[in-house]
Amino acid sequence: MSSKRRTDDHDILNEPKSNDGVDRRGFLKCMAWAGTGVVWTIAAGGIPESSLFGQSKHGKKGDKKSAAGLHFVQISDSHMGFNKPANTDVSATLQATVDKINALEEQPEFIIHTGDLSHQSKAGEFDTMDQILKAARPKEVFYVPGEHDTSVDDGKQYLERYGKNTKGRGWYSMNHKGVHFIGLVNVIQLEGMGQLGDEQLAWLQDDLKSVSASTPVVVFAHIPLWTIYPDWGWGTKDSEQAFSYLKRFGSVTVLNGHIHQVMQKVEGNATFHTAMSTAFPQPAPGTAPAPGPMKVPADKLRTVLGLADVHYVENNHSLAVVDSPLVSAEGNPASLLREPSSLARLLRRNLQIG
Repeated sequence: MSSKRRTDDHDILNEPKSNDGVDRRGFLKCMAWAGTGVVWTIAAGGIPESSLFGQSKHGKKGDKKSAAGLHFVQISDSHMGFNKPANTDVSATLQATVDKINALEEQPEFIIHTGDLSHQSKAGEFDTMDQILKAARPKEVFYVPGEHDTSVDDGKQYLERYGKNTKGRGWYSMNHKGVHFIGLVNVIQLEGMGQLGDEQLAWLQDDLKSVSASTPVVVFAHIPLWTIYPDWGWGTKDSEQAFSYLKRFGSVTVLNGHIHQVMQKVEGNATFHTAMSTAFPQPAPGTAPAPGPMKVPADKLRTVLGLADVHYVENNHSLAVVDSPLVSAEGNPASLLREPSSLARLLRRNLQIG
């Protein structure tokens, strides 16, 4: 969570509140690696629609409808201090991410970082990340910790730097432009899978009591809040209880990091979305003996790193999520990307992943 806060009444911490021949495994792999150019629109009731990057229904630069809404960016897994063959210069790729944010036609209001700011919870790693993010045009950054930010000193440094005004081990909520944001921590009580814990779950239930069911809710945490691959710990064991408190809301969007690749799922009123890393990719679920930094050719690295660009339009209570790599597959700075035809077909189907 940012140590720098606005004091206006819109952003106050804890304010009241087929037959296409593609099998399930192929679908998961396709979603993991080709999800960069898809705009997700989450309409009231949680029904998702998709369109190509650059063809969003939310208006172009200067469009009054776009200007009236909310625009923010999600980044994740910067791993400052990492220096192995998968990426020997994570500072450079984070800087490239900042440059890409600064070049967006419509500037976001803030940045959400979904954890693993550092690689070993060292002061110098946090310092480096802070220095790079100072150059971002959005000056507000909201954080949740990853396991690399908490495993060395139980999160003491993280909380001292980014946990001001948070509850418990760093969870919090805020309201902004008609959207209720909730930052959760699921990396403290790690036992294979992520875990929220009873104290945080009780806080979440209480936090949501005063929030109207018609309010769009954005939940963000480090480890995915849906079970992607339990053998690798890619899920949160007590997330079902958390979502029992969110069932009454018409639109819930869940943003996570940790797995260093794009995967999406729609279930009931909720759309789940994991982000690419700014540091290095990881293998798709089950395609390697274990998760971990994956080396790709140097000229391909920036095609599998990137950010998520999120828009909210007030008049129809919708959110759109656009994933964008740092560089296109052709080696050019990424801008308008086209979906692979197989992914385009899949996106027109029910995206429930069981």
